Amino acid sequence: MSVRSRTPRPIDHLVLPVSDLAIARERLTALGFTVAKDARHPFGTENCCVFLADGSYLEPLGIANREECEEAARDGNVFVARDQAFRFRRGPEGLSGIAMASSDAFEDDQRYVAAGLSGGRMLEFSRDMLLPDGTSATGSFRLAFAADLRSPDFFFFVSQRILPLPADRASLEAHDNGVVALCEVVLSEQNPTDFQYLLQEAADEREVEALSFGMSVDTPRGRITVLNDAGLEGFFGIAPEVGADRGLKGRAVVFRVENLAECQRLLTKRDVAFQKRDNRLLVPPAPGQGVLFVFGE
Repeated sequence: MSVRSRTPRPIDHLVLPVSDLAIARERLTALGFTVAKDARHPFGTENCCVFLADGSYLEPLGIANREECEEAARDGNVFVARDQAFRFRRGPEGLSGIAMASSDAFEDDQRYVAAGLSGGRMLEFSRDMLLPDGTSATGSFRLAFAADLRSPDFFFFVSQRILPLPADRASLEAHDNGVVALCEVVLSEQNPTDFQYLLQEAADEREVEALSFGMSVDTPRGRITVLNDAGLEGFFGIAPEVGADRGLKGRAVVFRVENLAECQRLLTKRDVAFQKRDNRLLVPPAPGQGVLFVFGE
């Protein structure tokens, strides 16, 4: 029996639910990010993305129309249904999902089904985006979902750009804080290796690095790490959640900056609270920023 060759998927973007896009924009701007204009999805959600020079981006996700979201979820829209479930269980702010870049979402969907990890029906949609020069463009996307029923608070999906938004994003990719790349996404779970199979399939990567406090999978763009409570506290100073249930949970995003001293000066000037630890700047969650942000060289 032949074994299918793997094609490691880079991280495309992170889904970061927020209670209010205006608050998220204000917070992310204070952190030194350039934030794109608000954009609506055709199923009731909205975002204000932060594009990075490495090709990845952050998607702060808000609710534009609750009735449209509820109708979309009833109709089987997995993206919206997962967002609603996250907000119900975890609150309106946090990190709920990782999208991996794909050139063939249909193939990925079949792979997830074969692995017993399908998160539900595929989704295809288009949305308009207002560009910095005042013009607008339409992007079309096809999503396929991977999920584990044991992990209701976090999911993975692939995003295939059928009609990509304009590639010239230079003005949106330049950030006052000097961030140039997404380094690592940090998740938590009491026994990280229980979700090794899900991570391998999501990243389409067989190699997993075993850590003292968890595991890590490298992708062509960024690393995905799952840590237990001891690892979270040891590496990032995150105290264990009292009475936390099982399953993957999004806990931190690690960025690479060009100049850490300059980044520190900017955060200090803007009265952003942070802790310096292991030559990195740790910015705790705040309204509009649902998880720990870490800046390092």
